[in-house]
Amino acid sequence: QVQLVESGGGLVQPGGSLRLSCAASGSIFRFDDMGWYRQAPGKQRELVLTITSGGRTNYGDFVKGRFTISRDNAKNMVYLQMNSLKPEDTAVYYCWAIRYGNGEFVYWGRGTQVTVSS
Repeated sequence: QVQLVESGGGLVQPGGSLRLSCAASGSIFRFDDMGWYRQAPGKQRELVLTITSGGRTNYGDFVKGRFTISRDNAKNMVYLQMNSLKPEDTAVYYCWAIRYGNGEFVYWGRGTQVTVSS
């Protein structure tokens, strides 16, 4: 069974940085796209950044150069570097992955809390 496990969340002051990591276990195949979504209290889950196996990225408007994504295809891992964090970035951040085959197979992690507060 494939599992995505996030790490690296926590409490950070405004203007600070965090690096999230996501590791896939139980997977013997490479994901096509991987990335991150987030959900703040009372809001819908939204796209943060995704990256294809070839390195193309897609991102939410709020990223504006503050966040970057990278992946290690060999290890089936994806990372999110977040800089210049703002209180409105406070949310649960979810790792996401998709594999295209006979249909679309979507996987989610359980999430890691990021809190930006002084």
